[in-house]
Amino acid sequence: MSEQQKNDFTEWYLKTIQQAELMAYSPVRGSIIFRPDGFELWEHIQEEFNKFLKTQDIRNAYFPMLIPKSFFMKEADHIEGFAPELPWVTEVGDEKLDEPLALRPTSETMIGSAFSDWINSYRDLPYEINQWANVFRWEKKTLPFLRTSEFLWQEGHTAHANESDARERTMGILDEYARLAEEFLAIPVYKGQKTPSERFAGAVDTYSIEAMMQDGKAVQAGTSHYLGTKFAEAFDITYLTKENKHTHVHTTSWGMSTRLLGSLIMTHGDEKGLVFPPTVAPTQIVLMPVGPWKKNPAIMEKLDELFAKFKKAGYRVRLDDTDNSPGYKFNEWELKGACLRIECGPRDLENGHVMVKVRDLDEKNTVTFAELEDYVAEQLQIMPKRLLEKARARNKANEHYDINTLAELKAHIEKSNAEGTVPGFVLVGWDGSEETEAKIKEETGFTTRNIPFEVPMEKEFDLVSGKPAKYTLWIARAY
Repeated sequence: MSEQQKNDFTEWYLKTIQQAELMAYSPVRGSIIFRPDGFELWEHIQEEFNKFLKTQDIRNAYFPMLIPKSFFMKEADHIEGFAPELPWVTEVGDEKLDEPLALRPTSETMIGSAFSDWINSYRDLPYEINQWANVFRWEKKTLPFLRTSEFLWQEGHTAHANESDARERTMGILDEYARLAEEFLAIPVYKGQKTPSERFAGAVDTYSIEAMMQDGKAVQAGTSHYLGTKFAEAFDITYLTKENKHTHVHTTSWGMSTRLLGSLIMTHGDEKGLVFPPTVAPTQIVLMPVGPWKKNPAIMEKLDELFAKFKKAGYRVRLDDTDNSPGYKFNEWELKGACLRIECGPRDLENGHVMVKVRDLDEKNTVTFAELEDYVAEQLQIMPKRLLEKARARNKANEHYDINTLAELKAHIEKSNAEGTVPGFVLVGWDGSEETEAKIKEETGFTTRNIPFEVPMEKEFDLVSGKPAKYTLWIARAY
């Protein structure tokens, strides 16, 4: 992290996303406007995930945003979990509605009702759909992209003949979320199972990918839920088996949201602004004339030629021929996270080359016109891997395995605060009780992230009670 980020990471984040024109605040509390660059990031994530959905024959659909209150009342855990965050529509004009309608916090109830009509036989299974939508959860404390009252997401919903098939889909989606985060967004994640107190309202089991930001805080970057037959029983989703018996389906749901955008920014950004992997960057290449270029029309002719060539090759390329100084333009495009900056001035043109600056590297390189296309392709290909490895190394440096008591955790936090270092992720033992989990949160602000599938080491004793540990899990402060 830069000094600016260390001093106040949240301030750096808020300043950067506004200056880089990713978002603007709206007049509605806790809601933001996605400006074109910000929304384009989400579009690229949509495109990538839709490719996966097509390989799985999972089709996109759309369901109403307004959900009748009676739907929520059918699944007790579900309504209890979401009740504090639900905004309600109760009247239209001067007329009171016969039944209050909730703004969608998630769609299990609405889709469960539809599934009960659409699924009748074993031949209808598996029934698998996804929707891209906005959802509402009236958050008390908000932060753009990461936690807002209205946000964008995808939510998948599937119904299966048995538990085994449903669980296979649940875990397969989690694996795809991890792949998308790591290979597409260059964000390393921790895969695991949520504790009962942290699982989705109404789920049997919830699994998550957790990401560590540069300030050591966690972001839950995606979740996949095995719902068992709970919603099937509540909404009477049954099918006729080959043996002519009516049986409840097993359902799943899974989602990732625009929190990924906040994670992307907080994972890779630096003191200059945004850093994006080329896979998702709104601007992969920016071309720029430098020096007294207006006196030499051949410079712009060459840049126009390069622009057309890169555009035809499918790159997201911009040409900055504004009158601003080179220094101003350098700073502006670094702030916005352009992956490659290609400069051409009179001497460059004369010598048959350009100067290329890769966003996350310090030096500029001289590249001939003949080599430029291959050089650009190579740099854009290796940049995501470099960003991922850098983030993995930082995560590793901020993982802590030697904290075994609540007193040691408090001392670790105090030391981090005093030294200005990152508290990070702490691996601890847990006896499985909600009491010890709650005490950690109450006294330190750390929450359980997940029980990892790949445990760096097994913990023998619970952090709080000292009892034998049933699980080893990650804890951290979270956004």
